[in-house]
Amino acid sequence: MSEQDHTDLHFRDARELARAIRQRELSSRQITTHFLDRIERAPGLSAFSEVTAERALAQADAADRLQDAGILMGPLHGVPVAVKDSIQWAGTTASGGSQTRRNVVSTDTAAAAQTLMAQGMVILGKTRMTEFAFGLSGQNPTQGTPHNPWDANVARAPGGSSSGAGVAVAAGLAPLAVGGDTGGSVRAPAALNGVVGYKPSSGVISRAGCLPLSDTLDVLGPITRNVADARLLTQLLAGPDVDDAATLALPAACITSLRHPAAPRTGTIAVLAPQAWPASLTDASLRVWHQAQEQLEQAGFTPTVWHPPASLSFARMADDNSLVLAYEAYRYYGALAENPAAPLWEVVRTRIAAGGRIAQADYVAALVRRRADMAAFADAMQGLDALLMPACDQGAQALDNEDVRHTGLGKLLRPANFLGAAAIALPAGLDQQGMPIAVQLLAPEGGDAALLDCASVLERVLAPIPLRPDLSAWGL
Repeated sequence: MSEQDHTDLHFRDARELARAIRQRELSSRQITTHFLDRIERAPGLSAFSEVTAERALAQADAADRLQDAGILMGPLHGVPVAVKDSIQWAGTTASGGSQTRRNVVSTDTAAAAQTLMAQGMVILGKTRMTEFAFGLSGQNPTQGTPHNPWDANVARAPGGSSSGAGVAVAAGLAPLAVGGDTGGSVRAPAALNGVVGYKPSSGVISRAGCLPLSDTLDVLGPITRNVADARLLTQLLAGPDVDDAATLALPAACITSLRHPAAPRTGTIAVLAPQAWPASLTDASLRVWHQAQEQLEQAGFTPTVWHPPASLSFARMADDNSLVLAYEAYRYYGALAENPAAPLWEVVRTRIAAGGRIAQADYVAALVRRRADMAAFADAMQGLDALLMPACDQGAQALDNEDVRHTGLGKLLRPANFLGAAAIALPAGLDQQGMPIAVQLLAPEGGDAALLDCASVLERVLAPIPLRPDLSAWGL
């Protein structure tokens, strides 16, 4: 019997669960019931804003009946999945993490949710998020902050804004989840929870029907246990959608190449020179980073040190991403932020309101720089498949009321959003307090397949044994 056969059901990867369903070792209902039971037994993790148990069981039963009729809707038929609260699903609440929308029930279903169900997957419910997706620590004092499962004693940052999604996958409450990444919001919870978070190139997955933050920067992406699951879920969700113009601008080859994994070519991974890092790392994170470099060398990788062209400042791109995000977010939520009676978390209110003070000329100038940066990055990366750099400057810290302890996280993650790049966070080790530390790979827009090829090799080198938290404190 293989090591995988010994793995607890809730820590099996999604492809293994799908195989068990296909081979009738397990039914979708059995698997779904298992995850729903774990969610019910761990309310202290606060990962879900809404658990759709009745719907999930009905979907699982439907998946089993279809299989009995000889019909499999897709490669993850019958497998449970969780979705971020901002992804609308008719008949469920789409609060966007805000008390201003606590009673808003969706009448529409987002394209991503429609696709999940069309593939025969089972939606367990909606996961918690930072209010209006505006923050990377994952805090939400008005609706509840998910508890980072790596520390049962201290309330540490779960990473945001897809906070509940990261916690759900890390704690074995769902085998995979769909989140959103506008300034690092898939990669941050993945990095701080020791799982994989993938931000596809802009336009790979339709955002139609999702609550917006920034039209320019919003991207949906998976949080999973491994790269192969992230690739497969993205492949199922990817494709053109007339309701999201960004999906119509992406070359078809970017989508079709996801179906054909290949071994990365030798020497096609570069490492961002430390002088170009937009944030400094703590000693613990630096130790994990150096350890990762040694592991790569031992595995036969000799990444070249990559110095960006002078025009391509990662620190400046992080700031520009914040500028564009805030300017566009104000167009959606500025009226709420300016209304003192609106029940917003004051930290988020301040962030949204700041967008109203950005001059249009500065916003337009940032968009011009973005186009130039995307072209410069693609040109400078010719002959290279991926760029390796830190994903977090430190492990998850204790929550702070001002939400300022994780600013370095944003500086490291936001440049990929500004570049419209494909980016993926990979577990790389633990700090001295036992909290996960991650690295990330970036590739120019459209280079998703090559990025994932590299990531699939690197994950086996960086974390040959999957990182898992001790969940005994939650009775799991």
